[in-house]
Amino acid sequence: MQLLKVLNLNRKDLTTETADERWERLSRDRIVRPLPKKFYTLATVTDELCIALDGRVVKTPLKAKLILPSQALADAVAAEWNAQVDVINPAAMPLTKLANTAIDRAGTERAFVAGQVVEFSSSDLVCYRAGEPEALAILQTTAWDPILRWAEAMMGAKFKVVTGVIHQAQDAATIAAVEKHVAALDKFRLTVAHNLTTLTGSALLGLMLVAGKISPDAGWQAAHVDEDFQIAVWGTDEEAAQRRVWRKTDFDGSLEFLNLI
Repeated sequence: MQLLKVLNLNRKDLTTETADERWERLSRDRIVRPLPKKFYTLATVTDELCIALDGRVVKTPLKAKLILPSQALADAVAAEWNAQVDVINPAAMPLTKLANTAIDRAGTERAFVAGQVVEFSSSDLVCYRAGEPEALAILQTTAWDPILRWAEAMMGAKFKVVTGVIHQAQDAATIAAVEKHVAALDKFRLTVAHNLTTLTGSALLGLMLVAGKISPDAGWQAAHVDEDFQIAVWGTDEEAAQRRVWRKTDFDGSLEFLNLI
C-alpha cells in the first residue's frame, strides 16, 4: 500500500480541512472522476527541473511546483506525461505519483511519514521467527539475519529476535538509532523507504534497500519467506497471487524511482 491511498472520506467544510485531508481528497477525486482529456502537446523539463506542459509548470495535488531532484528523474517523469495519448491516466504515471507524494506528504508531513517507518521497526517482521517447522526457521534465519547485521553495523541498532508473534518491545536506544537514520533521508528517499516498508512489512528491509545494501531480488525474496514457504506446502491462492503481482509492480516502481533520484 503506498502513501497515495484512496480513502472514502465524507466531504467537509474546506475551510476546516487539514493539509492531510485535502491531499487525500484531491488524490481521491483524481482517481474516481473520469480521466481528464489530454490538453497539452509536449511535456518538457525546465531549468529548475520542473515539468512543464506546453510551457506551463505542473503542480502537485497541493499546488506545489513539481520540482524533481535530478535530471534523470525529471526526464523520466516528463516521458510519462508525453506517453499519455487521449486522456491523462495517473495509474500509468507511477513516477509522477511518487514525486507528488514526496513533495506533498514527505515534505509537508515529514514527521508523520518518518514516524510510520520508525513505528514499523518497533515490531519489524524480521525480528519475529517461527519455532517450527525447522525448515521455515532456517529460511528466516538465512534471509533475515543479514538484515539485522546491517542495521547494527549501519545504524548502531541492535534488535532483539523472538520466537513467536507476541510483541517484544525493543530498547529505546535501538528505536532512537532508527529514528536518527530515517531523519537523514531526503523527502524523495523517505517516500521510497515508506513505500518499501509497507510493501515488505519490514522497515529494516526497506531502509536496507534504500541504502543499496541488498539487491532488489534478494529484498523481494526476504520479504516473502513466510509466504513462499506456505505456497510450497499448500499451493498458490489465485487472489493472493494477483495481490503479489500488484505489490511487485509497486516494489519495482519504487526502486526505479530511487535509482533515478
